[in-house]
Amino acid sequence: MGRFVEGADRSQLSFLPECLEDLVDEDNPVQVIEAFVEALDLPALGFDGAMPANTGRPAYHPAVLLKLYIYGYLNRVQSSRRLEREAGRNVELMWLLGRLVPDHKTIADFRKDNGRALRQVCVRFVALCRQMGLLAGGTVVVDGSKFKAVNNRDRNFTHAKMARRVAQIEESIARYLHQLDSADRQEPSEAIATKTARLKEKVSRLRQEMDRLAALDGLMRQTTDQQISLTDPDSRSMATSGRGSGVVGYNVQVAVETEHHLIVTHEVTNVGNDRAQLAPMAKAARQTLGAEDLHVIADRGYFDGDQIRECVEAGLTVTLPKPQTSGAKANGRFGKQDFAYLPEQDAYRCPAGAILPYHYSNVEHGMELRRYWSTAACLACAIKWQCTPSKERRITRWVHEHLVEDVQRRLDANPYLMRVRRETVEHPFGTIKARMGATHVLMKRLPNVAAEMALHVLAYNLTRVMNIIGRRGLIAAIKAA
Repeated sequence: MGRFVEGADRSQLSFLPECLEDLVDEDNPVQVIEAFVEALDLPALGFDGAMPANTGRPAYHPAVLLKLYIYGYLNRVQSSRRLEREAGRNVELMWLLGRLVPDHKTIADFRKDNGRALRQVCVRFVALCRQMGLLAGGTVVVDGSKFKAVNNRDRNFTHAKMARRVAQIEESIARYLHQLDSADRQEPSEAIATKTARLKEKVSRLRQEMDRLAALDGLMRQTTDQQISLTDPDSRSMATSGRGSGVVGYNVQVAVETEHHLIVTHEVTNVGNDRAQLAPMAKAARQTLGAEDLHVIADRGYFDGDQIRECVEAGLTVTLPKPQTSGAKANGRFGKQDFAYLPEQDAYRCPAGAILPYHYSNVEHGMELRRYWSTAACLACAIKWQCTPSKERRITRWVHEHLVEDVQRRLDANPYLMRVRRETVEHPFGTIKARMGATHVLMKRLPNVAAEMALHVLAYNLTRVMNIIGRRGLIAAIKAA
């Protein structure tokens, strides 16, 4: 007769090993966390409470709470309340924390009060990766991704959202007032009185909402970006890749090296686009890697002439596609790329073969622009209808346009780099968001979100290095550093 596997008797006296060391083998990830945290100089990194006070109740050492957080972010447990529960029932955490069980308020305050120090821990592990030779490559990929904040879309206001909401309320008020007029024309009764009172209450609430929106509109107009969020004031409404979709959150920037897909550096911003992020991220990556020559790859969202110029002047090589924003090309006419620049003549050759000479320069948005055209050539052109509906076609050239052209030539010669970009940088973001369980952060305000993201990046890099060189190899490297 068959039988099932039987569990242990719950009434036995020694259900777990008496020695904590017997709970965890040498290849367990908590051994890596233990070795890494014990090797850190926590006071130098800026952790509060690293030295015990002479009076008052004994506090938890910051190493205990740091180990708890690193373990939690490695295992998809980021909530302070869930970490408290895990500390009391998880045998790995019993070993790691010496059976200490901090309360959730202590756990939450540690993350909130030590944001700068937590970011330094992430930087310290990247430095360790560099010492181990895992960041020896000369190419990084820069990209950004949106993470939802603790702020509902209904509690974020822009001018467009405010106008739509006010229009909806005005329409509702008009509808209720019309119903009140209809009720006044009917014979008085208890039902009509109840209906009238209910409608008046609705109109009153809507008018209060109009007053609230008017006050919010005044506050919104005082902000630099003409936007306001009520739950998390630092979060901003941002467009995402889905058409017509968006998110109220933060824009997380990363620079990832192409060999091992480790995150070299990262930054959290509340700016919804990437156009001003290329040079800062590239320079930060080079400083972290300590490399003189660095090749930076990005997508078209980072394309900005000034950013490219700043990178080139800093000695950085950049490769990214130029977005096709030409209205002429969209309408089926020749685009600027169909005109060839002749540097020896400082002129353009149009698709019909005519020469468009330089006429004058002016400055727009801080950029010196040069203008080229030939009215006579355009008037006599047989294919002018394919070029412009105006009297002549004018070409504008930025004074540093040759830098942009070098970037395009580099991409044309190495089109596979866009595949490298996609395969490199989508991996970390996908892993981090999968580990989060969702794409939202738990904390409010930009500095706190930056600290939370540093823990995510640290957990990702730890996992990658353990997979690359093994847990025992990483422990040996930590002790040797």
